[in-house]
Amino acid sequence: MHRADFRPPRWLRNPHLQSVLSSLPPRRAAGERALRRLGAVTTEHVVEVDGGVRLQGFHSVVPGTEPRGLVLLLHGWEGSTESGYMRHSAATLLARGFEVFRLNFRDHGDTHHLNEGLFHSCRLAEVVEAALEVSRRFPSRPMLAAGFSLGGNFALRLALAAPAAGLPLVHAAAVCPAVDPAAVLEALESGPRFYHWYFMRKWRRSLLRKRELFPGLHDFGDEVMAFDMRGLTDWMVRRYTRLAGIQDYFDGYSVSGGRLAALQVPVSVLAAADDPVIPVAGFPGLGLPAHSRLEIAEFGGHCGFLEGLHLGGFGERWVAERLETAAGAGARATIPNSQTA
Repeated sequence: MHRADFRPPRWLRNPHLQSVLSSLPPRRAAGERALRRLGAVTTEHVVEVDGGVRLQGFHSVVPGTEPRGLVLLLHGWEGSTESGYMRHSAATLLARGFEVFRLNFRDHGDTHHLNEGLFHSCRLAEVVEAALEVSRRFPSRPMLAAGFSLGGNFALRLALAAPAAGLPLVHAAAVCPAVDPAAVLEALESGPRFYHWYFMRKWRRSLLRKRELFPGLHDFGDEVMAFDMRGLTDWMVRRYTRLAGIQDYFDGYSVSGGRLAALQVPVSVLAAADDPVIPVAGFPGLGLPAHSRLEIAEFGGHCGFLEGLHLGGFGERWVAERLETAAGAGARATIPNSQTA
């Protein structure tokens, strides 16, 4: 375990201020301006995978550059490709010579109409398949990934699954990843009520949109929408999956308890000791292998790491630096093979 080199100004050291500011419209707008300044060209893609599942994504590249690699970016629960940290990370990576593909999970962003079935966090297979298709469409080498919060959890599981899936992934970075879902729910239930309200508001809105689009399949009533997060999660699991209940569901996407010990693809993990959503106590239990690295910052909140009024963040720069180092190593590793071919 290593200490992350992040020291915000004193007025920005409150974890709730960090967490809230990072999710407000001004940060998203600042990220959009950063993309525009680069002259990045962004195109929409709909990636179809097994079972007819369709996932939306956005590919960005700076014209006239030869990309040094392709980075797949994954957002958090009820976030999207347009979240502030996604836009800022994309801009930072593009400025360093990468091309970027921001992927929306099922039912995130404006994608509820693309699939009948609901999103849940155990749907790793479709994300792996989407990553494979993205790697075929944009065969830059090396390929890397980064994710935030739940997206960080997916990025770590993607790295674990990559070798067996044939995904040419050389590194994954995760910022404030959801390590132990059960502990995350407990933190939301016992911490400031704002966070529980915030996520439930967005989740309920998503479910109501799904019901509106597919009333024959999703006929749940308003009484279901009145459940708290624990109750609604358990109801969803029993109604829409083959899992026995909420604990089986949490076990299905947890990365704690040594589950990452078999990683072949190296990963970098950034956590904040004061994160009000993802308990820092779970990170030492990740059990990362020697080729991977865990860094914990004293401050940062949940996916915040803001450094000042400009709303730029340490998090996106940390992601870019870790992936830049990995890309250089990955490119050198592929030179003998390419010369032989």
